[in-house]
Amino acid sequence: MGAQLRVYRRRIRSVNATKKITRAMELIASSRIVKAQARVVATEPYARALYRAISIAASNNSSLDHPLLRSAGDAKRAAVLLISADRGLAGAFSPSVIKQSEQLVERNQERGVETDIYVSGRKGVAYYTFRDRQMMKTWTGSSDAPEYVRAEEMANELLKAYLTPSEEGGVDEIYLVFTHFINRVNQVVEVSRLLPLEVVDNPVKGANVEYTEDSARKAVLPLYEFEPEPQQVLDSLLPHYLAFEIWEALLQSAASEHAARQRAMKSATDNASDLVKSLTRRANQARQAEITQEISEIVGGADALSSAGK
Repeated sequence: MGAQLRVYRRRIRSVNATKKITRAMELIASSRIVKAQARVVATEPYARALYRAISIAASNNSSLDHPLLRSAGDAKRAAVLLISADRGLAGAFSPSVIKQSEQLVERNQERGVETDIYVSGRKGVAYYTFRDRQMMKTWTGSSDAPEYVRAEEMANELLKAYLTPSEEGGVDEIYLVFTHFINRVNQVVEVSRLLPLEVVDNPVKGANVEYTEDSARKAVLPLYEFEPEPQQVLDSLLPHYLAFEIWEALLQSAASEHAARQRAMKSATDNASDLVKSLTRRANQARQAEITQEISEIVGGADALSSAGK
C-alpha cells in the first residue's frame, strides 16, 4: 500500500506542475488576444477607405481594362494561400484551416482547375511536407505577431504568379483561406477569392461594413477626376489592396489563434484540476486502506499475544 500511495502523490505533483504551465499559457494568450483584436480594429478605417477609392476608380470607368479586374472566365490554374499557426496547443485552429483548404482543392479539381499551394505557418508546412505535397512558397515564424512586410512578400509572390500567363505556369485565380475572428468564443474559417477582384458599384459594401439595401440607396458615389489616369491609379492601389487584404487576414488569424489557444489551455487546466481531485481521492482511499490494514495487524497481534498468555 505504501508504494501505491507514493505513486499517487507523485502523479498529483506532476499534474499540479502541468496545471501551473497551462494556466500561465492561458493568461498569456488572454492578454495577447486584446492586443491582436486592437490591431484588427485599427485596420478597419483604412481598409474601408482603400476599398472606397478602388470602387470609385473602377465604377466610374466601366470601359477600364485592368488585369486585376478581369473576368474569371474559364480558369485553368488557381493559387490557394493557407494561413495556419506556427505553434501548437491551439486546439483545432490549424486543422480546421487545412481541412477547408483541402476541400477547396477538391472543388477546384471537380471543375478541372489545378491548384498551387502557398502556406503560411509551420503547422500547414508540416502537414503538406509529411504527405509529400508540393508547396510553391512557404512563410513561417510570424503567425502570432504578423508584420505588414510579410503580407507584402506574400502579395508580391501571388501577384507575380497571377500576372504570369497560365501557359507559362501562372494562375488565373487566387484564394485566401484564414480564420476570421468574431469574438473570444467564435472564430470561423473563411475562404475568399482575392483575384480576380470583384468591385461593386457601391462603396458601402466593404471590409467589416454592414451592407443593406437602404444603405446602398442612400450612399452617393462621388464623381472624381483622376490625375493621373484611373488605369495608373489602379496600378498603384490594387496591388496595395491585395497586400492589405492578406495583412488583415494575418491579423484575424493571429487573434483567432490566441483565442483558440486560450480555450485549449483553459480546458487543459480544468482537466488537470479534475484529475488532481480524482488522484487525491484515490490517494486518500489508499491511505485509509493502509491505516485500516495497520490497525487490523495491531489488533491481530494483540489477540495472538492474549491467546498465548492464557
